[in-house]
Amino acid sequence: MQKILLYYKFTPIKDPVTMKLWHKTLCDSLNLKGRILISSHGINGTVGGDMDDLKAYIKATKEFAGFKDTTFKWSDGGREYFPRMSVKVRDEIVAFDAADELIVDENGVVGGGVHLKPKQVHELVASRDDVVFFDGRNAHEAAIGKFKDAVVPDTRTSRDFIRELESGKYDDLKDKPIVTYCTGGIRCEILSSLMKNRGFNEVYQIDGGIVKYGETYGDDGLWEGSLRVFDDRMTIDFSDHTKTVGVCSHCEGMTNNYENCAWSNCNDLVLICLNCKQEPDLLFHADECRKNAKIGSTASA
Repeated sequence: MQKILLYYKFTPIKDPVTMKLWHKTLCDSLNLKGRILISSHGINGTVGGDMDDLKAYIKATKEFAGFKDTTFKWSDGGREYFPRMSVKVRDEIVAFDAADELIVDENGVVGGGVHLKPKQVHELVASRDDVVFFDGRNAHEAAIGKFKDAVVPDTRTSRDFIRELESGKYDDLKDKPIVTYCTGGIRCEILSSLMKNRGFNEVYQIDGGIVKYGETYGDDGLWEGSLRVFDDRMTIDFSDHTKTVGVCSHCEGMTNNYENCAWSNCNDLVLICLNCKQEPDLLFHADECRKNAKIGSTASA
C-alpha cells in the first residue's frame, strides 16, 4: 500500500547542503519520489511511496534533534504522482522574498500567528462577529476553493504578498482577528509573521492548514470547494458532496478542473469545464499562448 507524506519543519539548519545529500540518499534507498526543499530556515517536503518505506523515512528523519517533533501528514496517493525524487537547497523553503526578514529558532518561526486547531477556529468564529479569513495561497488556488467570505489577495506567487500587505488595501483589517490559511500550514507560518511585522495586531493560523481542517470537518464546516494540490492529482475533495465554486474560463460553467496550458512553453493552468476541454483550441491559458503554439507548429512543419 502506498501513501503520500506532507510535512514541514522550521528549525535552524547549519549545513543545508549536507542535509540535502543525506535526504537524497535516504529517499533513493527507500524508492521514494517527491519534492524536498531545504534552507537555513528548515525543510519542506512531499514524498510518496510504500507505507513501510515512508515509516522508515519518518523514523530516520526524526533522529535529528531539530526534526524530532515534526508533524507528518498522510494523504492518498503514491510515488506515481511524482516524476522523480528532487531534493534542492534554496534561500527559502517558501519563496516570499523574505529570507532576511524571517527569524527562526529551535521553536520555529519567531513572531508568527497563534496556531488554532480546526475546532478552535469554529470557537473563535462563534465568539466574535468580526473574524476575517485571509487566504495565504495564490489566487488561482482560491478560484476553486476557499473559506466562506475569505479575503483573497491579488497574488500569482508568494512573492506578491509583501507588496499586497504594504499596498494599504488591507489596513482596515489591522485591528480585526485574522485567520490565515493555506494548504498544509507552511505558507501561513511565514505570512502571519509578515503581517504582524506590518501592524496586523491579532493574527492566527490554522494548524495543519486546509488539509487538517478538511480531515476534521470535510465539507460540513466553513470551507467551500476543492483543494488545489501540487502533484498529478491537481485537486482533491473532502467529501462526496463538495461544492463546485470554480468558473470555467470559457463558458463560465461551474468546474474545479484544471488543465495544463496546451502551449508547452507556458507554465500556467487553465480552469476549464469537461465540455470545453473537448475543444483542443480552448486548452490554452491565453490567446497569446494559442498563437505561439500555432506558430511553433507551423515552424516545425
